[in-house]
Amino acid sequence: MTIPQGLTLPPSICADTTMVCRLHKSIYGLKKSSRKWYQKLSDALIHEGFTQSQANYTLFTKGSNNTFIALLVYVDDIIITGPNLPLLHQLQDSLHTHFKLKALGPLKYILGFEIAQAQEGLFLSQRKYILQLLDDTGYTGSKPAKTPMDPRIKLDDEQGTLLEDPSSYQQLIGRLLYLTLSRPDITYAVNNLSQFMSHPRTPHLQVVHHLLRYLKGSPGQGLLYSAKSSLHLRGFSYSDWASCPITRRSTTGFCIFLGDCLISWRTKKQPTISKSSAEAEYRALAATSSEITWLQYLLADFHIPQDTPAFIYCDNQFAIHIANNPTFHERTKHIELDCHFIRDKIKQSTIHLILVNSTLQLADAFTKPLPSTTLTSHIAKISVYDIYSPP
Repeated sequence: MTIPQGLTLPPSICADTTMVCRLHKSIYGLKKSSRKWYQKLSDALIHEGFTQSQANYTLFTKGSNNTFIALLVYVDDIIITGPNLPLLHQLQDSLHTHFKLKALGPLKYILGFEIAQAQEGLFLSQRKYILQLLDDTGYTGSKPAKTPMDPRIKLDDEQGTLLEDPSSYQQLIGRLLYLTLSRPDITYAVNNLSQFMSHPRTPHLQVVHHLLRYLKGSPGQGLLYSAKSSLHLRGFSYSDWASCPITRRSTTGFCIFLGDCLISWRTKKQPTISKSSAEAEYRALAATSSEITWLQYLLADFHIPQDTPAFIYCDNQFAIHIANNPTFHERTKHIELDCHFIRDKIKQSTIHLILVNSTLQLADAFTKPLPSTTLTSHIAKISVYDIYSPP
């Protein structure tokens, strides 16, 4: 009989070698414990009248207008929000009959995120997380840098010497990846550095140190979600053609706003090599359209109608022509079919493409390192602020 660690049995049972101890795998077999817990919680919420979102399975909603309640689950952390406070307390008491809950009051801190609420809106940052990161790496007293990454640097997998112990580099990148959830300004730099985690070299570590010095200059920087913002979706799509010096693949970058509030952004290397800059831009448009379509489904769960088409701003006129005109078959027949679904969205009037000047392309910051003046200008336009710095 094998007794799991931490489990004690009466002496009479331990002395009897013929006894068999049967355990619940959902409790002691850690592989399925989280699934069982989530299933039990989901069943309890559905029994309470909640509907599980098809766009995000960890989101549950109930009611409408003044009775609307949204519940978001992350492992064993739960956020409950809604306009009717007595209904929230009633739900909390009901869930307490099924689970042992610990109410922490108004949302101020969760999963490393600090939330400051006011009549003007909500501010989200990871200031405490950054300060702890700087303290652990010894960069608390370092000289701040103006940019996350020097625009003159092009990283590859050949220059410099291999690090003797890559684990410290890998741990740093892991912590920085979590930081990109509230710091869109470092997204490109962290994405670029994460591509060398298997065999990091000295130039890669030097760029990480430069990034830490950039964070030192603005640890309290975060995202402001204004209460007066509109609820219309608009996105900026951009691609840096053949930017990767190793694979010659292009880099897709996009940022999506709900009114004036930044709600989604991404930097990602494209899966295949594009034959032209227009093709790379077209692939970026397809990725942006996919994200906006998902956000439209998610907003429907919050009862936020999208009566007007979402706007996507692109600075490549030929890519817009490809998306609007399916007769460009000879030039696009080699592109995967899943990229062409943007044409259906345009035909259904759920997405509208708009040509924008390259100097106003906010997604540029997600495809390449920018000079400090350009980066500062872009940051000011995407509702990124530092409420801890003096005005």
